[in-house]
Amino acid sequence: MPLTKTDKIWMDGELVDWDDARIHILTHTLHYGCGVFEGIRAYSTASGPAIFRLTDHIRRLFESAKIFMIDVPFTPQELIDACKDTVRVNNIQECYIRPLVYLGYGEMGLNPLPAPVNVSVAVWPWGAYLGEEGISNGVRMKISSWQRHDPNAMPPAAKGTGMYINSSMAKIEAIKAGYDEAILLSPQGYVSECTGENIFVVRHGKIITPPLSAGALEGITQNSVATIARDLGYEVEVGNILRSDLYVAEEAFLTGTAAEVVPIQSVDDRVVGDGRPGPMTRKIQEVYMATIRGQVDQYKDWVEHV
Repeated sequence: MPLTKTDKIWMDGELVDWDDARIHILTHTLHYGCGVFEGIRAYSTASGPAIFRLTDHIRRLFESAKIFMIDVPFTPQELIDACKDTVRVNNIQECYIRPLVYLGYGEMGLNPLPAPVNVSVAVWPWGAYLGEEGISNGVRMKISSWQRHDPNAMPPAAKGTGMYINSSMAKIEAIKAGYDEAILLSPQGYVSECTGENIFVVRHGKIITPPLSAGALEGITQNSVATIARDLGYEVEVGNILRSDLYVAEEAFLTGTAAEVVPIQSVDDRVVGDGRPGPMTRKIQEVYMATIRGQVDQYKDWVEHV
């Protein structure tokens, strides 16, 4: 999806013009992919723009950095404030927010430890990641021939920049084959996650989502949706899912900050349920969309006003 420019980007404590937010060609992360990032959304609410679960996203950013032994030169609170400041200065009501921790210019080679650490925050308007049609009527999924990486090869618990080549390869394969999105399996053959989203299936009236041990990122939208589902009275469990479970599921949907809550219409050309978004998916989607805009008192603490 093409970028829409905003006015300012936060870089290492300073707000700079969008076109001046540049890095050197020998920036370490550009060559070796060692960096961490987050995807966050701000939504328009009755009290102005608010960022959904900002503190939890920044906490995960620092956990990712710790896994890669990157020392972030700012405190979590400073980056929370940076996200709010960047939304505010750009005078934007709804946007996607991208904090990025990367290794900068001045060191080359595979030992990243001496490299300087830089941090940026950019915001821009971004619509539904899988399209309004996908949110309304569901998406067509394909099991990828590319596996999710083994946790002892690359740590899927970290949201690392270079690791997303794995997701990109799966996404390209799915798009080229005529599907909307891909599902990756773990090296053990269990359903892991989609290229940038967690996945849920409904089997025998129970909602199931894969465990972290299957290579799934610990999703913040995933956690929000699981909480909403339980509060709606649905049974939710974390457990291993086989690809065949997807084929015979009553309902299935994916979740992510960019994607939000998207029904799954089919997997490998097997129609899920009757091919339309199921009642549990629809109800969860409805409550989630109200929650992110501060309309559900029960979840007001998830909404952090700018």
